[in-house]
Amino acid sequence: MRRRGLMANVLALAGAASGARAQERFPDRPLRLVVGFAPGGPTDIVGRRFAEKLGAVLGQPVVVENRSGASGSVGAIEVARSRPDGYTLLLTTPSAHAIFPQIAVRPGYDALGDFSPIGLVTIAPVVFAAHPSFPARSLPEMMDLVRARPGAFSFGSGGAGTITHFGMELFMRQAGGLQLVHVPYRGAGPAVQDCVAGHIPLVVDTFAPMIEHHRAGRLRILAVLAEQRSTVAPDVPAPAEHGVPGAVANTYNALLGPAGMMEATVAALSLATRQATENDEFRAFLRAISAEPVSGMTPERTATYIRSEYAKWTPIVQASGLRIE
Repeated sequence: MRRRGLMANVLALAGAASGARAQERFPDRPLRLVVGFAPGGPTDIVGRRFAEKLGAVLGQPVVVENRSGASGSVGAIEVARSRPDGYTLLLTTPSAHAIFPQIAVRPGYDALGDFSPIGLVTIAPVVFAAHPSFPARSLPEMMDLVRARPGAFSFGSGGAGTITHFGMELFMRQAGGLQLVHVPYRGAGPAVQDCVAGHIPLVVDTFAPMIEHHRAGRLRILAVLAEQRSTVAPDVPAPAEHGVPGAVANTYNALLGPAGMMEATVAALSLATRQATENDEFRAFLRAISAEPVSGMTPERTATYIRSEYAKWTPIVQASGLRIE
């Protein structure tokens, strides 16, 4: 009896040691980074450069896989249902983790309960721009024009239920109930190109797809939805400067895994993420595409940030009445 008890203890210790050694070796094979948007879009561009830096830190390749559709929710569902071993990760945005779960009748995942937050990679403010033929040349003129002609003008976005769409909804609400007609596109690229071509008067997205058009005079960025002006375009005002407080909308890229991951795995990925995002070359790359690098985001701080963004958009989503079956 004593020998059997002793052997059980030895096996238990051996199993624990084996598990510890396996954890010490993490990762011992390539990782998947799921991006819920099409190749060439802002999240994909950030994701591919981030995957390079993360893979260099971890010593294993990080392979980007695009699973686009439904504001990033297709990719989110895939990761939520994957094994929680740390080898399948998601680079998400507020479209998939703050907006879509609140407008979809059956989103297919719990944005706050089905994932393990790991870190925050970057934040970028939402901006909106006008075609040069648009009669208003400044933010105050634009607000006056829309107030005088409610519903007469439209704006394009990368899709219904995206953070850019609801960023504009937030601005209109904070500006006293402006009325613009929303024209959803299948991605930011087509929306911006249609505005450049003059097919729609206004477009909303981030600086990245619009800043060169702004500098060349093909578009005129009217506002950055932030607390203050951006160094990317210091000539572009924030709404608060013209009596519209609280019109702040950011898109973010956060790294998540499925719920149930081991704490040690989360900690290893979080440390690697901080090292990757604090790389000088990566930070310069982000600024070059008009995004802001983020530092020191632990899993706990990342979880708090995602929850706060979810709560922030709840009243805007409810007021919009938008529902997706």
